[in-house]
Amino acid sequence: MAKQTVNRTSAGQAVEELMIEIVATFFLLRAEEMRIGVVSPSGEGYWSVLRLLKVNGAQTVPQIARYRYVPRQSVQKLANEMLADGVIELVNNPAHKRSKLLRLTPKGEAVFAEMSERIATLAETLAEQGDAIQLQNAVDVVKNLHKQLRVMLEQ
Repeated sequence: MAKQTVNRTSAGQAVEELMIEIVATFFLLRAEEMRIGVVSPSGEGYWSVLRLLKVNGAQTVPQIARYRYVPRQSVQKLANEMLADGVIELVNNPAHKRSKLLRLTPKGEAVFAEMSERIATLAETLAEQGDAIQLQNAVDVVKNLHKQLRVMLEQ
C-alpha cells in the first residue's frame, strides 16, 4: 500500500511549528510552576483545578477530567491531595447520589489567590520584553486552536 503524503501548506507548517513550540513551552512552564508551587510535585495542575472550581463552581471528578482531557484517576489522585490539604471539600451532588461535588473551601480561596499572585508575577516577568499586541495575537491564535481541537475531540 502506497503511503499518502500530505499536501503541505505554509499555514500547516506554521501550525506544526506552533504545536512543537507549545509543547516545549508547556514543559518549561510546568517546571517553573512546580518551582513556584502552583503545580504539585507529581506535575498535576493544582492551581488549574482550583481555578476551574473558582470559575465554574463545584464539579465532580469526572467533570474535571473530561474538561481537562485527562484520566479520571489522575484527577482523583490530585483531588485526594487537595482534600487532605483542606483546599477543597466534598459536597452532596443533587444530580447524582454517589458522585460528590468538589468545592473550594475558604482556605482554597486563599490558596488560589496566593497562587494566582505567583502566576501574575511570573507573567509580568515573562512579559517584560514582549509586545502587548503580539502577545494578545498569540493568545488569540492558541485559543482558536484550542477551540478547534475541542471540536475534533468531541466528534
